[in-house]
Amino acid sequence: MANIKIEEISSYIKERIKSYRDVLETKEVGTVIRVGDGIALVHGLDNAMNGELLEFPNGVYGMVLNLETNCVGAILFGDSSLIKEGDTVKCTKRILEVPVGDALIGRVIDPLGNPLDGKGVVNTSKYAAIEKKATGVMARQSVKVPLQTGLKVIDALVPIGRGQRELIIGDRQTGKTSIAVDAIINQRGKDVICIYVAIGQKESTVSTVVETLKRYNAMDYSIVVSASASNPSPLLYLAPYSGVTIGEEFMFKGKDVLIVYDDLSKHAVSYRELSLLLKRPPGREAYPGDVFYLHSRLLERAAKLSKELGGGSITALPIIETQAGDISAYIPTNVISITDGQIFLESNLFHSGVRPAINAGLSVSRVGGSAQIKAIKKVSGTLRLDLASYRELEAFTQFGSDLDPITKAKLERGKRTVEVLKQPLHQPLEVEKQVIILFALGHGYLDKVSLDKVKAFENSLFTSLESKEEGKRILDSIRETKELGNTEEIKAFLDKFVKEFSEI
Repeated sequence: MANIKIEEISSYIKERIKSYRDVLETKEVGTVIRVGDGIALVHGLDNAMNGELLEFPNGVYGMVLNLETNCVGAILFGDSSLIKEGDTVKCTKRILEVPVGDALIGRVIDPLGNPLDGKGVVNTSKYAAIEKKATGVMARQSVKVPLQTGLKVIDALVPIGRGQRELIIGDRQTGKTSIAVDAIINQRGKDVICIYVAIGQKESTVSTVVETLKRYNAMDYSIVVSASASNPSPLLYLAPYSGVTIGEEFMFKGKDVLIVYDDLSKHAVSYRELSLLLKRPPGREAYPGDVFYLHSRLLERAAKLSKELGGGSITALPIIETQAGDISAYIPTNVISITDGQIFLESNLFHSGVRPAINAGLSVSRVGGSAQIKAIKKVSGTLRLDLASYRELEAFTQFGSDLDPITKAKLERGKRTVEVLKQPLHQPLEVEKQVIILFALGHGYLDKVSLDKVKAFENSLFTSLESKEEGKRILDSIRETKELGNTEEIKAFLDKFVKEFSEI
């Protein structure tokens, strides 16, 4: 024993301590110190990354959302009642990913990629991180290719282009989802992949949307990502990011994608719930201060890529629910400032039978005519002004004043304009037919048609266009050239048709 030196003992102990610390660090495990309401606080994960996937007991996974001094705050994707204080948590060293690829087309999935349609596991080996930096300015090109919704009032007044972000906003039960579903149905045969993201909707509502898409064969090119009202808040928070990640996979392959977020009001509420549980600082109106960033980093991922990157696009249609038409509230103003325009739906119009119930005065597309074909741009030029002046005159004539013939004629034209812009549910219209009916309206062919016969006139006109040789030629010309073409030929056809219609 006398031969053993103190220095040797000291160095031996130091080596043992060093190796002991190494073993501890490689394990990367922590302990749950608080759990409930879809969140968990975990102590001991010193090297955890923001957005990292964590493995909890009983097959529950979570994601790091808060990095604090003494612990990390995680959101749980599963039943939080299966986790208790003192449980061991493991780091996975993986940022949260979702499955992507063609295998998802036609499927209904949750935000983690698990199937909800009873068709078995999604067969894809490719995954992508849900949080990504949006495509930079230089990697984009301007929005100039139309994305037709099939709704006359939108395609004529608030056109949407591929790569645009157009907000659909209005009170509940005003037809916001119906507009988005019609836009999806209208993409049949147009080589556009559609993604419908349901956030906090009733499961019966999501089921109705899926059945509608199936009925019109739209599920053949669509994906439904559903985080229903019964799901925990973390899944509602994750849903839109999962949807856009799936869409980006197609966009970077050069394809066009249409994504609907229904709705971002509920997304903001779920984020608010998580933030308050994680003790994030509140902002204006008791919403966490970074709720603007929550939606801006989502919507900025919609883009029209440059030709060098394949020219693919993501067109986003976020939906926001207002309270009593108040578009100046916190969440609506946030999303209005991020998007390229809004389609405002009004309860009064909806209940008076004007459907889609779009308020032409408050609705705007900041892309405008760039997202229209030349033919529809030409026939819809004065439509917004005509509608605005009609609404003004309509309000004025409620006082029962005597009207001169010119004012009377304007009122009658306005009534017919409103009637033409009405459209039945889930019956989108080809753009060439829209052009012809708007041409007929603008050139006075409906002025002498009684108001109750306007719809009959429109339907008969479309039947005549499809059945007669000259009608087919006019439609084919507009479809192929995107131009109005020979207006004299259109006028001659309409003159003949009006004469036939008046004899019925």
